[in-house]
Amino acid sequence: MAWRYLGSLFGSRWNFSSVFQGTIREVEPGCHTIKSHGLQVAKDHKHDWLILLLLVMIAIILLVIHPFYRFVGKDMMDDLKYPLKDNTVPVWAIPIYAVLLPIVIFILFYLRRRDVYDLHHSILGLFFSMLITAVITEAIKDAVGRPRPDFFWRCFPDGKDVYDQWGDVICHGKDSVIREGHKSFPSGHTSWSFAGLGFLSLYLSGKIQAFDRKGHVAKLCIVFLPLLAASLVGVSRVDDYWHHWQDVFAGGLLGLVVAFFCYLQFFPPPYDNNGSGPYAYFKMLEGLRANRQAADSVNVQDAQGMEVVLPQQPSRNNNGFMPLSLDHDATDSLDQMEAGRRSQLLKPLSPTLLLPSNKDDEVHHLFDFSENKALRIPLPEVYVRSVSVPLIPQIFHRFSPSC
Repeated sequence: MAWRYLGSLFGSRWNFSSVFQGTIREVEPGCHTIKSHGLQVAKDHKHDWLILLLLVMIAIILLVIHPFYRFVGKDMMDDLKYPLKDNTVPVWAIPIYAVLLPIVIFILFYLRRRDVYDLHHSILGLFFSMLITAVITEAIKDAVGRPRPDFFWRCFPDGKDVYDQWGDVICHGKDSVIREGHKSFPSGHTSWSFAGLGFLSLYLSGKIQAFDRKGHVAKLCIVFLPLLAASLVGVSRVDDYWHHWQDVFAGGLLGLVVAFFCYLQFFPPPYDNNGSGPYAYFKMLEGLRANRQAADSVNVQDAQGMEVVLPQQPSRNNNGFMPLSLDHDATDSLDQMEAGRRSQLLKPLSPTLLLPSNKDDEVHHLFDFSENKALRIPLPEVYVRSVSVPLIPQIFHRFSPSC
């Protein structure tokens, strides 16, 4: 049943309608794409990307420095004589399943939603989860210096153990192999696996609304699938005798905790009603709502403050103009005209507005009753656009009688 649900998400027709519920539908796909907003989103988080580069350099330094060589006595060798084996899961495979696989899934969701906020924040959060986990893991490895279960064969490849006067080992194996043998705690494979796949699990749980209280257990199967893969990687580390079980447990816990905190930096908790998108997405929605409400409020006030009166039988005067009356307060308007304050005619009072008879005429006119002549006064577009009446867009389009 879980596979059937997953197939419904990534089927041939890409039916994601059941995934994006509630507020997530309020903005149509294509509104915030990589092309339109990608560069701006990246600029807004440029400091985060610089910190990522710093974390990369720190992780590289921690990988190459010498770990602490703790005391290893002869009586301790009983737990360190497991055979030296190759890795079931090689190191080069970690970026593939813990980084590239989640990014592919992020891109699939982006292709459906066209939300660059979701794509950018998911990738950024994943990188932070992986690099912070790598820095913490390598720092603890170098500081603790716990020997691996196969340390005996690393230290004495010929099987002949040698100790100094204090009972500490005198290794005669290969230096790089011996150094790697002192990096048992915690497990790097496990911590990195849970950092990447744990982040993916949180991402999927939010996108498919796994905790919507509707009892769809198939969703939980999808959420647990990445965690199961990470757990199997940890088990392989014990089976290969590269780690003690305590190393794997600590590494898995470390990676999962870091992934959870990094996820919460960009996304609401998966059980939240808005868990299907990043914080930036819903912040953008709030801004759109606020702008829409402000525009509606201004339009309502303007509509209440101005009354448009259309003459029932418009006629042209001798100059070829068609009159249109805006009746608001004729007395105040005439008083202003008589006082010589024609500059105030641009306010929504009550001059008679004359439309040009020529459709290509870009000059708009006001008729001055006091002097019985037309004034060639350009009328600003703001004056027209401030009036929110259903008839206005039809009447005032370029102030042409043919509109």
